[in-house]
Amino acid sequence: MRKVLFESLIKSPLTEALPGPGDETLNELASTLDRVARRRLGRSLAIREIDAGSCNGCELEIHALNNAFYDLERIGIRFVASPRHADVLLVTGPVTRNMREALERTYNATPNPKWVVAVGDCGFDGGCFAGSYAVLGGVSQVVPVDLHIRGCPPSPGALLAGLIALLEKADARTGA
Repeated sequence: MRKVLFESLIKSPLTEALPGPGDETLNELASTLDRVARRRLGRSLAIREIDAGSCNGCELEIHALNNAFYDLERIGIRFVASPRHADVLLVTGPVTRNMREALERTYNATPNPKWVVAVGDCGFDGGCFAGSYAVLGGVSQVVPVDLHIRGCPPSPGALLAGLIALLEKADARTGA
């Protein structure tokens, strides 16, 4: 314990550098996402996050979308507690055998139109957990996936860009 204490006094924290006040890229991504969601749905986007067996690295980045810097609530995009209120299911982690039925039930409880986004490398193909006796594989092994956002974990900016791509892809399909 003493060694950890001394090391923490010497080493600097492992955090991202604070973005500058003129970081317009993030504001542009957020406003584009809001505009596309309103055009496609007629309202803001509602997201239900589902952990299908992850290490929680992707969840930390998803939770960052609600912090004071990213603050998705300011443009009306919100995380919802019930899949019955969701437009997007944001699924993290490889799907474990124990979470298969819960993921299927959540998918079936979500009203149409609905989109499923597999977040991270684990959501894509099982990642470093692939081949484990407890893992079925990526999210697409259990429910249809509309978009994969790769990374281990993907950054909040990549998550925003992925949500924009999802809605623009849906717009292109319907011709809206």
